[in-house]
Amino acid sequence: MEKNKIDLDFSLTAVPKTHRSGFWKMLVVMLGFTFFSASMLSGGTLGLGLSLTEFIWIVLAGNLILGAYTGTLAYIAAKTGLSTHLLTRYAFGEKGSYVASLLLSLTQIGWFGVGVAMFAVPVQKVTGLDTNLLIIVSGLLMTATAFFGMKALTILSFIAVPAIVILGGYSASEAAVDLGGIQGLMHYQPSESIGLAAALTICVGSFISGGTLTPDFTRFAKTKKTAVATTVIAFFIGNSLMFIFGAIGAVATGQSDISEVMFLQGLIIPAIIVLGLNIWTTNDNAIYASGLGISNITKIKKSKVVIFNGIVGTIMAMWLYNNFVGFLTVLGAALPPIGAIIIADYFILNRGKYKAFEKVQFKTINWTALIAWGAGVALAKFLPGIPPLNGLIGSALLYVVLSLAVKTFTESKTSTVEMEKVSA
Repeated sequence: MEKNKIDLDFSLTAVPKTHRSGFWKMLVVMLGFTFFSASMLSGGTLGLGLSLTEFIWIVLAGNLILGAYTGTLAYIAAKTGLSTHLLTRYAFGEKGSYVASLLLSLTQIGWFGVGVAMFAVPVQKVTGLDTNLLIIVSGLLMTATAFFGMKALTILSFIAVPAIVILGGYSASEAAVDLGGIQGLMHYQPSESIGLAAALTICVGSFISGGTLTPDFTRFAKTKKTAVATTVIAFFIGNSLMFIFGAIGAVATGQSDISEVMFLQGLIIPAIIVLGLNIWTTNDNAIYASGLGISNITKIKKSKVVIFNGIVGTIMAMWLYNNFVGFLTVLGAALPPIGAIIIADYFILNRGKYKAFEKVQFKTINWTALIAWGAGVALAKFLPGIPPLNGLIGSALLYVVLSLAVKTFTESKTSTVEMEKVSA
């Protein structure tokens, strides 16, 4: 009986060591996390605008930045056992963390709905099946894996990762042959080049928002080494693979999504499998993370919240797909400064050690963190350079400076009051 009462998602507590996973389970989960259709679209943009050499260097540099950011968050999660949403309580305060959780959750519910439609629309075109039926069935299936938690996400990833690699790899290699193989790719010259700063922005920006949710999954890693290694490997292999698929597809056929390329190649069934699994691994992670966020606010178990979020995302799928993608992209730009503030709070202000979650009396709202977050979003939007890095570095630096200034002012004020008491 007692076992049935345990929240195996640990929505509002740290994951105990007895429920942690080893290297291979965590690796497939993190690979599934990085198998993201938007990365293929970004890869297509880069492939059409860069030479092969430039493309390779940009993807390596971009994934180095993403790996460093997400790997650092993975380390914190594995050490504390806490999700992104619970970690935000340390820096933002309990009620302040609700702002971060709501923003993260709404973004993920929105992308879940878009993902469901991204599967249903092309499948309807090639099969003639009813779009609404496809949306309902796929939405329910994707919600189900998130409902059953990390165990179901792991099983799905074990199936999806090799299937996407094998089928997508075959399609990409066939497309590359049509271009003249490696030699043809080496000789490709873009008709309109992309600047390297803009290219790096596309590469990093494609996944840095989603990467902020890394702790939601890596908190289940047995060791800090496993968490960091699997996260970094996933970005260098999984995310790079998505960029490569997108680049080859775009140059060969004008289509960035490898499933669209497969449709053109006449590989209808493999295309549906790859499309479905690719979106499924992204969507179950998105709706799982959204459940943790709303759970942080409402204190309702994640498994119950996931059902509601999944139904909302499914019902609104076509509307989100037709009207909301641009707004979700803008909204996503507000997420990376949250992760940057978590990192700065943990490593700089708390010197790599947090008190046990259940023993902390959190502030209600830490306005310093909210101000630094808002400034980070503004810096990402208006400062020249690479927007994602501007947001990360700017919010982290401002948070540390403001926190130290507030601490100094408070200590000085306290000291003055004590001296006045002594004098009196």
